[in-house]
Formats: sequence, C-alpha cells, structure tokens
Amino acid sequence: MIVDGKKIAQDIYTQLEKQAGSRPTLVIVVVGDNPVIASFVRIKKKNAARLGVGVIEKLLPSSATTEDCVLAISECAATSNGIIVQLPLPNHIDTETVLAAIPHEQDVDGIYPISTLDRANAVFVSNTIPPVAAALDEIIHTYSIKVSGKSAVVVGAGRLVGKPCAALLVSRGAQITILSHGDSLEKLKTADIIVLGAGSPGFVKPEMIKEGVVLIDAGTSEDGGKMLGDADSECASKCSLFTPVPGGIGPIAVAMIFKNLFALTTLQTK
Repeated sequence: MIVDGKKIAQDIYTQLEKQAGSRPTLVIVVVGDNPVIASFVRIKKKNAARLGVGVIEKLLPSSATTEDCVLAISECAATSNGIIVQLPLPNHIDTETVLAAIPHEQDVDGIYPISTLDRANAVFVSNTIPPVAAALDEIIHTYSIKVSGKSAVVVGAGRLVGKPCAALLVSRGAQITILSHGDSLEKLKTADIIVLGAGSPGFVKPEMIKEGVVLIDAGTSEDGGKMLGDADSECASKCSLFTPVPGGIGPIAVAMIFKNLFALTTLQTK
C-alpha cells in the first residue's frame, strides 16, 4: 500500500482551519542558497497562506556567522509565535549554539526534545513532537500498523528524522536498531519496519528488504531538480506499506509543523 501523504496532510489542515482565535506568525531562518531548503520553504509558505499564518523568511548569506544567526533569532522572537531554523547549516556555523537560541516556547521543530529525551522511557519532554516523528505516528495510527514487539531499523541518526523517529518507535514498543554512515545494512533484510533518513538517493534496493516490510522514507535529496528519497521506487512492490518521495511522509511532516505552531500559540496566550 502506498501512503497518500497529501490526503493525510489535507485532513490535518482541515482540522486546523476550524481552530478559532488569532492567526500566528512563523519565522523561518535560512542561511545560504540550497535548492532542497528552498523547496521546503516554498511548501511551508503555501500551506501557511491557507491557514492564515504569517510567515517571515529571515534570509542570511552563506557567509553568516554563528553570532549572526543567534542575533537573527533574538530579533525575530519578540514578534513571532514560532521559529524554524532550516537545517543543515553551513559547516562553519555552530548548529548547537544556533538551535539553543530558539526560545523553548517557540520551538516549532521540537528541537529541544532531542537533547532532553528521557532515553530510558523514550518520552518527549516538550510541548511539541518533532514533525517527522509526529508524521510517523500519524501514519501508524491511520494505517493501524502494529509496532509493539516489531523489529525496527532507523537509518540515520539526525536530530530531525533519525533520533526522534527512533524514540517514537521505542515509545510504541518496537525493538530498535539505529544505523549510521558506514554501518552494515544487513539488518534491513530482517526488519519489520524501516525508517530512512540518510539523505542518500535510492541507496536502498528491493533485494535489501524483506517482503511485507513497512518502509517509511524520510530521506530527501535533490538531483537535477527532482526530489528523491533514500529508497529505490521499486522497493514499493515488496512493502506492505511504502511512503513515496515526494508525496509520502513529507506533506504530513509539514502539516505537523503547523499543528505544533498552533499548539504553541495557544499556550502562549494562556
């Protein structure tokens, strides 16, 4: 079965449109010129317009310093309800310092739960769940996927995909293996659930996975103007559930950003 991420996202937007009250403002901090990031920003702006959300795009040059990024966040915090820093940042910028500058109550991407995760219980101690993990949870619920007791492999240990998705699956009772760059991919062959977040286009081939696996492809790369996932599209024929790129988990994750924004805005007004 192919996941229709656009339909699930539309259902979330419909629910958000029904929420009364003032419309929030979202700040998106972008450093440099990256076509994948530019695509993500365009999608966010389009859906923000539907919801009446104001978007301020804070563009910084690729030569911007860590201090420049922190200052930009500080300047925007007073007039916004939520702040996103588009990752990855250029290598010369201290990502940890920049992300730590985001006020906790405006952390739409759920960055803080990564560092403040109770790893023994896999509990997110924040008002928001990172959007990709929240999207994964939505897919699990929508398609009634059994997770407890299942073998799950997460490829990639990044703060936006790998770590939060692994934590989410652990909290649902899965037995988790996290694979990073250079690790053997043999465990993919026996996994019941696979989450991909490496950002390496098409590296998972059909012969690397078993029949009936649930494959969640959250890896995104750009090649010749085309968005590609980590899984070869031919993998879909072996999966009981498959998320395509584009149109799979991505639209749901974007919708979850706005769900987080609305939740934070509600808390700010109390």
